[in-house]
Parts: sequence; C-alpha cells; structure tokens
Amino acid sequence: MGERKNGKRIVLRGQTREFNALANKSGSHPYIYLLSPADSAGRRAQMLLNPRATFALAERLRTTGIPLGEAFSFMSALYFRGKLAYANALARSQEGLPGTLIITSSRGLLPPESMVSLEDLAEIAGERIVAENPKYRDPLERDLRALSEAIGERFRVVLLGSIATRKYIPLLREVLGERLLVPQAFIGLGNMRRGALLLKCSREKRELKCVPIAEALRRATR
Repeated sequence: MGERKNGKRIVLRGQTREFNALANKSGSHPYIYLLSPADSAGRRAQMLLNPRATFALAERLRTTGIPLGEAFSFMSALYFRGKLAYANALARSQEGLPGTLIITSSRGLLPPESMVSLEDLAEIAGERIVAENPKYRDPLERDLRALSEAIGERFRVVLLGSIATRKYIPLLREVLGERLLVPQAFIGLGNMRRGALLLKCSREKRELKCVPIAEALRRATR
C-alpha cells in the first residue's frame, strides 16, 4: 500500500499489503483513530528527555527504547493518556488495519507501539509543528495520502485532538475530506475535560458520537 512520489514508493508505516483487501471487505464504516501529539515542550517532556534522569521510564528510554504512545502519555499526563486509552479500548482489531495512528512532528503517522530511543524522541520533540515547516508537513502529507488511498470510502478517521488548530486541521481536511470525524462532545470542551471524558469512556468502553469535521467547526463557531 502506498503511492509513488519522485520515483519512490511511499509505504505507510506499520501497515501490510492486506490493508486494501480488508477495506474492500468491510460493510460499514469502522474507525481509525488519529491522535494529535503530546506537548513536547512541557516539564514532563523535559524530565523524560533528561539523559541523567533516574526514574524507570527514562532509563528504559535510554536502554531498550519505549513505545511512542507510552512516551507521549507520560509527557501529557491526562489529555494524551485519555486519547490513547480511548483508542485502545474501542479500536477494532483487524489484521493489517491500523486501529490507531499518532501524528508526529517529523515522522508522519506512527502507530502507538512504535519503539523510540532517546535520540528518536529528542528529534521528534525538537521539530516545530507548524504548517510552514516542511520537515513536519511533508512526512505527514505523505502518510495521510497513503492512508487515504488505502481506506477509500470504506473507513472513517476519527481525530482525537483539537478541532480549532491550523497545525494539522487544514491538511487533514484537504486529504480526508468528509471522512474526517471528531467526537461531538469535544465541541466547547478544553483539553483537560476532553482527557477526563475519554478516560471515563475508555473504562466504560462507551463510544462517543462522532460528526464530520465541517459540522463540528460550524457548531464551534456559533
């Protein structure tokens, strides 16, 4: 699965050639959860990235590496932890189908289980998430277009993240269009309340109603 760009085949990380076949067999619209990244500039991020830190997670990061989802959950404390817990609880498990993907600042879309070293995480944390930054936008656009090609009209992508930011919303809308959904309950809520809501829903295994991004934006600006 992928597309050609400048003569090179682009492959969405973590996917298999069975992805398109699964999409074609699906009779409904199963969700792929797309998680916005954790804040890499905060105090907890600096703690984790400190090469002299002695707590267990930091030592694992320096030695064996840790999953990206675990790293971002520590950095964020509540909001990202809620997003990941909700996606883990509700993502449909099908071989070859990426139930959850994380937007990164320099490596496009990565599954939460992707292992990162201290050097990897420092590089990801050090890149600016702004639309004008090609080191951020180009890998993200590449992976979004590969994802779009793979899912066709069979799947919907649910964004667990801010619906008002220009860091990624315009690009997501450009590539995914009406296939991009957001939880309706996110409208008007701040990050901490969203995180708490997602943790509660993950414990209850309760799926939030989702609406197209265009509808969410219209409601948010009323």
